[in-house]
Amino acid sequence: MRISPSILAADLTDLKRTLETMDASVVDLLHLDVMDGHFVPQLSFGEAYARSVKAGSAIPLDVHLMVSRPELEIPKYFDLDPYVITYHIEATDFPIRLAQLIRERGLRAGVSLNPGTPIERLAPVLDAVDLVLVMSVEPGFYGQKFIETSYDRVRQLKALIGGRPVEIQIDGGVNDRNIARLGELGVDIAVAGSYCFTGGDVNARVRALKAACSAPV
Repeated sequence: MRISPSILAADLTDLKRTLETMDASVVDLLHLDVMDGHFVPQLSFGEAYARSVKAGSAIPLDVHLMVSRPELEIPKYFDLDPYVITYHIEATDFPIRLAQLIRERGLRAGVSLNPGTPIERLAPVLDAVDLVLVMSVEPGFYGQKFIETSYDRVRQLKALIGGRPVEIQIDGGVNDRNIARLGELGVDIAVAGSYCFTGGDVNARVRALKAACSAPV
């Protein structure tokens, strides 16, 4: 499983040092939670900050747009050449068109859904996207505990995807106690904020997650 530390959990006042400490051979992706204060109650950062992250690290960006009008925000991230641009299915009436817009730029399109949104809502868009991000906490509230029903939601999603080449990502409350089960269920990428940036070197914390993922459940 690949690990995508959430930059929002880092010391944002010391971005340069934070990025310099992260080993690109260990950290797979850098997760950027873009919040607009409308779709979610919190306001985080936008494309200018993302550009600074891009300039300070060789690690590919994992852009997660928690915004109410993703069609206006998505094009702002094209020239950063991120690994994926993910928008929320709840935030648009045109999820397939947005995925096509991203793919036309040669980028991966991701779609996310909140814990209260039925997995079945994704059925019409699975042929248009490359990744599904399952929120295992309510978006926009930092430091929440993992919602236990997320295991069943990942299982449902895996069955819905079937043989499609769609990656599964999970975000919220991921730690060394639940990551092995998530890997067993088929999660490809885990976003981890608090775990990665609390209590030690981020590279060591990412290694610990990867080791825990390989442990028997």
